[in-house]
Amino acid sequence: MKLLDLPSPNHAPRPAGTAVDVLVLHYTELPLQESLDILRDDARELRVSSHYVLAEDGTAYRLVPEDRTAWHAGRSWWRGREALNATSIGVEIVNLHGDRHDYPAVQVAALIDLCRAILARHPAIEPRNVVGHSDIAPQRKIDPGVRFPWKTLADAGIGLWPHPDAPPIGGDVQEALQRIGYAPPRDVAPAEIVKAFQRHYRPRRVDGIADDETWSLVAGLLDRIELDRIGMGTR
Repeated sequence: MKLLDLPSPNHAPRPAGTAVDVLVLHYTELPLQESLDILRDDARELRVSSHYVLAEDGTAYRLVPEDRTAWHAGRSWWRGREALNATSIGVEIVNLHGDRHDYPAVQVAALIDLCRAILARHPAIEPRNVVGHSDIAPQRKIDPGVRFPWKTLADAGIGLWPHPDAPPIGGDVQEALQRIGYAPPRDVAPAEIVKAFQRHYRPRRVDGIADDETWSLVAGLLDRIELDRIGMGTR
């Protein structure tokens, strides 16, 4: 992976004593140069940034040092905490086509290298805390999209993937999704939270319906989270 420094002025100190424990993956839906220009522009009314931008050819641009807060998550929620910028690393992945085309193999390979390096530097980022923007901001965001190779990353030790063929557990799906980390359905429609889960773990059909297949995936992910918690899982 080629890594270039291209500093952005849009960052702030992390609160004292804060551990970085979330890795958030985004897509840009804009070309590389336009993305870099926006993320490095301090004249905009709403300044934004990320720690890294990953180009389609696999080149990574470091915009904000990891010990500083970048402004990439916005209104966000994960595992009972809001406003995740202060505790997260943000990676913007250049993708011009949203949900229409796969991510290039060279870009995915570079992303795996980048994420492994980030996780090595921040051991507080548990596998379950490798998330997409849509996971932490349901209804508001859909990136990194249904074409994002989450299982490929999980197989490479980045994040978690559900145990296959787990029996559906039934009950309150929103309570189960909160056990994974998703927000409660207060300001977000319940179906949008189910869609966020499906976008990550069942991207071929994102309909917001908690059917048996969705429940099976929820159960399989909760099993994986428990195994990881007791030290029997793998990254």
